[in-house]
Amino acid sequence: MYLGLDIGTSGVKAVLVNEAGAVIATAARELALSHPAPLWSEQDPDAWVDASIGAVDDLAAAHPRDVAGVRGIGLSGQMHGATLLDADGRPLRPAILWNDGRSHAECVELERRCPSLHAIAGNLAMPGFTAPKLLWVAQHEPDIFKRVAKVLLPKAYVRYRLTGEMAEDMSDAAGTLWLDVGRRSWSAELLHATGLDLHHMPRLVEGSAVSAVLAPEFAQRWGMAKDVVIAGGAGDNAASAVGLGAIAPGDAFLSLGTSGVVFRVTDRFAPAPASAVHAFCHALPGLWHQMGVMLSAAASLAWLAGVMEVPAATLLASLGEHVDGPSPVKFLPYLDGERTPHNDATASGAFVGLRGATGRSQIVQAVLEGVAFAARDNLAALSAASGPIAELDLVGGGSRSPLWAQICADVLGIVVHRVEEGEVGAALGAARLGRLAATGEDPAQVCTRPRRLASFMPRASAAPAYDEAYRSWRNLYPALKEST
Repeated sequence: MYLGLDIGTSGVKAVLVNEAGAVIATAARELALSHPAPLWSEQDPDAWVDASIGAVDDLAAAHPRDVAGVRGIGLSGQMHGATLLDADGRPLRPAILWNDGRSHAECVELERRCPSLHAIAGNLAMPGFTAPKLLWVAQHEPDIFKRVAKVLLPKAYVRYRLTGEMAEDMSDAAGTLWLDVGRRSWSAELLHATGLDLHHMPRLVEGSAVSAVLAPEFAQRWGMAKDVVIAGGAGDNAASAVGLGAIAPGDAFLSLGTSGVVFRVTDRFAPAPASAVHAFCHALPGLWHQMGVMLSAAASLAWLAGVMEVPAATLLASLGEHVDGPSPVKFLPYLDGERTPHNDATASGAFVGLRGATGRSQIVQAVLEGVAFAARDNLAALSAASGPIAELDLVGGGSRSPLWAQICADVLGIVVHRVEEGEVGAALGAARLGRLAATGEDPAQVCTRPRRLASFMPRASAAPAYDEAYRSWRNLYPALKEST
């Protein structure tokens, strides 16, 4: 048996996977976000730990024999979150998350201090990344900055609390702007630019390698053996790739989670910062990947559901099983700013085209299409960087909706596949990495592709209208930016 833990933004998911590679049980615990000021997004690091322990407690209570047989554990997590620890390993403040936009001025300063940033880290300085957050802390919370002994990412903090070891995998480390992504090692030059050094960083391991052994207190708590290993793990998108079997150059998928991602595997470090494409290490040795990232995907639908005080499923049901063409309303899904292609933490969401006759279903459809249009921006950026993408697997909470999958196919103009276990892809990928760490098996034998549940072809009848709607939608961001 193998256990995968995905430390997300809205919650922690745990999956139990058997020797045949099948998910036999899942558990989840919710997490709360804090927004104490405009553009700020924070979480209590200990809440990740409590939720992770609680999710495994739930699995152990429902499946004690299976949990007792766990040999390896893998961790996946939300990327970029700055978890600042003192010399005793205690958090100094709430973690500053990936969707926090306060450090846009520090991004400019970081690029000024380190002209070689793009060549080493392979990415633009963006507020979501970890390094600019530390410059912000140094500027605005100097007393805290002076006490920083270690900087961990979210899943690395959970690992530390479960094992006593501070370690990080390559894929998550690549999202800090402190990693030499091509060499897969910390960069002293990049660290120096933020007032840090190698002593502030955890040791690095590959995602499929052993990073630590589960602490005896937790092994006893869950009835596990004393030698259960914990893998290096992966950032959430790299873990989803492992769960999807996207481990060969050219493999690609679209994630509609809280954030949205178009992801493609590469066999080399292939930075493309000019188009705000991310170039990161993959979770397996010798592989890298590119990503286009939108900060509010399924989160946009969740936001609308909250405003309307109606469950998201009810909003989707109001549209029926299909739509004939674009909504007359257009939506910009920039509720937390945007990364690819705009790199604009201050970008904001908007509805355009509202009229007295506009109904709820048209607004809901506009949200689904706005996210799909943003995904088309991402697809275009990756295609310009490394060539076209012919098809995409669909994962994340948004993958539950066949309607949204069809809209994505129509807007992107390529085939989109809904896949089995698409909603637990990151946790499944984490479990697979836990297995690889425990057994040393060939990743190609373990990281197989899930069964495709349905394939959505772009409809020729809808293409002209969606192409026109996308061109019109593309004009909204610069127009609204100029007026604000």
